[in-house]
Amino acid sequence: MNTSSPIRAIVTGHARGLGAALAEQLLARDVAVLGLSRSRHTSLKQRFSASLEEIELELADPERVAQWIATDALRAFVKGARTVLLINNAGTVQPIGPIEGQDAAAIATAVSLNVATPLMLASALAAASPDASDRRIVHISSGAARNAYAGWSIYCATKAALDHHARAVALDANRALRICSLAPGVIDTNMQAEIRGSGKDQFPLREKFEDLKRNGQLSTPEQSAAQLVDYALSDAFGETPVADIRDMAKPA
Repeated sequence: MNTSSPIRAIVTGHARGLGAALAEQLLARDVAVLGLSRSRHTSLKQRFSASLEEIELELADPERVAQWIATDALRAFVKGARTVLLINNAGTVQPIGPIEGQDAAAIATAVSLNVATPLMLASALAAASPDASDRRIVHISSGAARNAYAGWSIYCATKAALDHHARAVALDANRALRICSLAPGVIDTNMQAEIRGSGKDQFPLREKFEDLKRNGQLSTPEQSAAQLVDYALSDAFGETPVADIRDMAKPA
């Protein structure tokens, strides 16, 4: 593992979708990446063998995440880095549907994956990198954090939790740590396929997302990842704790 890069990044859910595109963008910019996911990426390690480290970890299980945090793996990865970046990308849109039909176990899984693990990793990163002069945390948020949608009560609530966590952490006024809960826009990923595959009784706005796909209005993971990484590594990152990449991409 080549850890000579002055910038090192941890990306959750790096095996597919936006997470895979984020990891690839960072690696292509000579940033060493630690990927945390339930499975390994099928090809990234072959292309970036010296710069990518992968850990298979069930991110929806807080106990396993806590056990991994208790090891020295994170501290060893960030040791000596000038800038460390955590991108909390892994998440789930399930359970979709009205409150009376939501499975209790699915709710617990969503809250664990979407909220508990990102908050645990954020705290762990801050503690593991005291010598880094620049620490950055990105929560991948959603417009659903800021607008309520029928059928998405769990997803909306969990993403709103990330937004408010970022606001509160920013008040800690730690000048060596910047944080932003960043909405990436609507991206053509497996999550979008899940949304389009849900029944209208579960998600009344399904047709809106079908139209976005039909009309070519979804961003590709690669397009969104490039914008996200540009912003995460920019001097402007952290000026506001809650943001939308679509606003960041607009010309001044």
